[in-house]
Amino acid sequence: MNNYRQLEEYCLNRFGSRVALEAHLPSPRGTDALRAMGDDRYLSTLALRVFRAGLKHSLVDAKWPAFEQAFFGFDPDKVVLMGAEHIERLMQDKRLIRHLGKLRSVPRNAQMVIDIRTEHGSMGQLIADWPVTDITGLWRLLQRQGNQLGGLSSPRFLRMVGKDSFVVTGDVAAALKARGVVDKPPTSQRDLAATQAFFNQLHADSGRPMCQLSMMLAYTVNH
Repeated sequence: MNNYRQLEEYCLNRFGSRVALEAHLPSPRGTDALRAMGDDRYLSTLALRVFRAGLKHSLVDAKWPAFEQAFFGFDPDKVVLMGAEHIERLMQDKRLIRHLGKLRSVPRNAQMVIDIRTEHGSMGQLIADWPVTDITGLWRLLQRQGNQLGGLSSPRFLRMVGKDSFVVTGDVAAALKARGVVDKPPTSQRDLAATQAFFNQLHADSGRPMCQLSMMLAYTVNH
């Protein structure tokens, strides 16, 4: 029995039926929708992901309308012009989460969005066209060109905008370790390549999106 058949059998047994399993699995956004999404929405979601890191999501989300106002609707061409003095003024705005490093990341990530737009036409074009069989390559690009997008922030951002991506949560890392794919949470290039190859095989065997396979793997970890 191949890896996917074992995974599917476990999940079907856990949920009791295929209908119940499918109800618990996410679906990625289509490529047309990813291309149509504006660069301002990508920048807003990038910033939201950065501010959510380490904080209760509901707290950040409740403040987000004030962030939208403070950052000019996340128009990259306006945000990129926000200098140090402007950021210092935002540090006095009690409506916001006043974390200097995260506030500074917004114009830096606006520059990344502009650079990507210059090279690829739009952020949405790049993300839509990127092959899921090299999704870790897109993580690396975002981490390299962006700010505060290390760890799980890049894959979580992609999941938030609807790009198909697996996310190596603690449960997924434990499932990968149990299957001998890695011996620790994958952070090195070698372990990330092995993880990508494992997901690529599951994807080829099942035809399922990476986000569904990722969640199915997480379900195999007992708590």
